[in-house]
Amino acid sequence: MYLKRQVFLVLGLSKSGRAATEFLLSEKAVTYIYDDISSDRVEQTATALVDLGARRVQKEDLPRMTEICDALVLSPGIPIDHPIAVAFKRNHRAVIGETELAARYMRCPMIAVTGTNGKTTTVSMLAQTLERGGLSAKACGNIGSPMIDYCTLSDNAVAVAEISSFQLETIQSIRPHIAMILNITEDHLNRHYNMENYVFLKGKLLKNCTETEYAVLNYDDPIVRGFAEKTKANVLYFSVKERVSGAYYEEGNLYFGKEKILSASDLPIGGLHNVQNALAVIVAAKIMGIKNVDIVAALTDFKGIKHRVETVDTINGITFIDDSKGTNVDATLKAVEAMKADTVLLLGGKNKGYDYGKLFSFLPKTKVVHAVLYGENRFALLKAAREYNFEKITVCDGFDFAVQVAALKATSGQTVLLSPASASFDQFANYEERGDKFVEIVRSFIRTGNQTSTIEQHDTEDGVCDDIIQDGEDAE
Repeated sequence: MYLKRQVFLVLGLSKSGRAATEFLLSEKAVTYIYDDISSDRVEQTATALVDLGARRVQKEDLPRMTEICDALVLSPGIPIDHPIAVAFKRNHRAVIGETELAARYMRCPMIAVTGTNGKTTTVSMLAQTLERGGLSAKACGNIGSPMIDYCTLSDNAVAVAEISSFQLETIQSIRPHIAMILNITEDHLNRHYNMENYVFLKGKLLKNCTETEYAVLNYDDPIVRGFAEKTKANVLYFSVKERVSGAYYEEGNLYFGKEKILSASDLPIGGLHNVQNALAVIVAAKIMGIKNVDIVAALTDFKGIKHRVETVDTINGITFIDDSKGTNVDATLKAVEAMKADTVLLLGGKNKGYDYGKLFSFLPKTKVVHAVLYGENRFALLKAAREYNFEKITVCDGFDFAVQVAALKATSGQTVLLSPASASFDQFANYEERGDKFVEIVRSFIRTGNQTSTIEQHDTEDGVCDDIIQDGEDAE
């Protein structure tokens, strides 16, 4: 791509869209911008980008863009079958994303991590480990900082990139030095339509890897393990079930080859899924030449990430845990498995196309004693709960009320876990905002000294919350 001689349309002015526009303008590319959404945030972003030299497009001018522009830069929140993207493809124009743009201009080595769950934890843990080992490592991508912000890093740095399936839709040329796939379970089917498409997208991370690159794969996931047959990269595995060529878990310890690295009990974050994440980090760190002493120091110092099985506080003997990042069934199951005390589980949000039967068929085997269902998909959750005879449920509407109901249902010694198994977009901009709201509500319990201060309690049976009243109004 010769940016100075080409014309671009950036569709979507979220964080990645803004970053892509700023990069293109810095390279003297003619850049048009547009967003389907009208909001104060979009207006502020558009105004700032126009001040930098971007050209704003009005809706009625969009059909002309396929003739004017050489390429469409699609924000990851916008699907590849959006009408504008389809029009560009039909007119033989390039459709790329900010991540693809960054990959084409990235100067430093890249470690790219994808998978259904554990991406953010693994990327954060790995960046910390590489830093401890003396490398300049920058966590970027879907973790919060657009990759394009780091494409001018020197080759002495390492970009550790979280790559989502949304970003993989528009990736063609990415070739990371280490491509890591953690796991693949049902997710985002409302966007990708079926598991075949979803698996295909995850596999794109390995597409351009050659014998000079590495693939780090989860041996315990048969889909992920199968990618070894489709890549030219050097394959190393991680496993919590078997000794593999790579890192593995055995008798409470984490090994790389025949070397014991550390004991699982030394990891400050619990759960078998975090053992898996640590094993993946060990493999990548060893490839990058990090010494064992630095790997151990980094892993034992890692405190986890915000909104992922994060303890907020204990109030009146009830522990409140924020797992707002649990946006799919598999993530929620992992969070539930990590619970040590009887748990009231908060479930709900925007439906991503899941079969919730898997969730409710498993809950009776866990510490979950009650589920509070809320949000846009609450009746889909209720239907699945009934089908699997899970009757310890309360159905609410709004998120705030649901948190208070969960606090009311819990007793001293129990846990209230927010792990929604759903996207946040019915009521929030993202899972971070949802988690922050949960923390805010819990903090309000501390201020009032009573976690049920705004709820009038009645003698009720478990079920739909017809008899719980908030501020004098019947709950929906």
